[in-house]
Amino acid sequence: MDRYARWNALLELLTESGRVTVEEASERLDVSQATIRRDFDQLAQQQMITRTRGGAVANGVSYDLPLRYKSAKHSAEKQRIGEAAARLVTPGTVVGLNGGTTITEVARALAVRPDLNAGGEGSQLTVVTNALNIANELLLRSRMKIVVAGGVVRPQSFEVVGPLGGALLKEVTLDIVLLGVDALDVELGAASHHEGEASMNSLMVARAKRVVVIADSSKLGGHAFARICPISKIETLVTDSGAPASTIAAFQDAGVDVITA
Repeated sequence: MDRYARWNALLELLTESGRVTVEEASERLDVSQATIRRDFDQLAQQQMITRTRGGAVANGVSYDLPLRYKSAKHSAEKQRIGEAAARLVTPGTVVGLNGGTTITEVARALAVRPDLNAGGEGSQLTVVTNALNIANELLLRSRMKIVVAGGVVRPQSFEVVGPLGGALLKEVTLDIVLLGVDALDVELGAASHHEGEASMNSLMVARAKRVVVIADSSKLGGHAFARICPISKIETLVTDSGAPASTIAAFQDAGVDVITA
């Protein structure tokens, strides 16, 4: 287990219990107590936890983890979801992408599709994004037209937020938006941990002819701070096969087409 995966596991333990000792964490993660102490110290320096004598306590009940720490979480599921979502995109269209680890997998799947990179007239894909890492991924690996919203960059997610980017999004029309979310609930809709990201994502939804939410099963039925859109705005959900049948049925009853990967 690498450092970032270990940090992610420690934060999840703290989310579950609120308090973890060095000894408990060492046993759960099967690493030395010295390693756990270093991890706790480094997480505390980033103000993600509070150190205590012999352990650590959580700073909050829900973590908006920096993107680089999330990459190991549900990685296989996210890759399958990304490939399934990419199949919904047709050549010559305008696609909106926000940020996050699952959308990164979508971008990678789009980049390797030959029909989206042929360069023929009318076949070039245009991608509108507010995530710098997504733009970089596609610029390096494809021949697509990339449009990036301006504004202030959040280092946790590499997403751009604020009125500058919002002004651009209000002037474009998207054929489809592939939207990563922090939580999706039948009653509460799609949501993000950060209000600035939720605002940008909401603008993408408003400018899109088709809204597709991309979320692994751990996000379904969850809650997050800022709402992006109600469930009525979402046409399709792409998730993994780990989603319970009852959860999938609830979304289908709400009028959402569910694709499992």
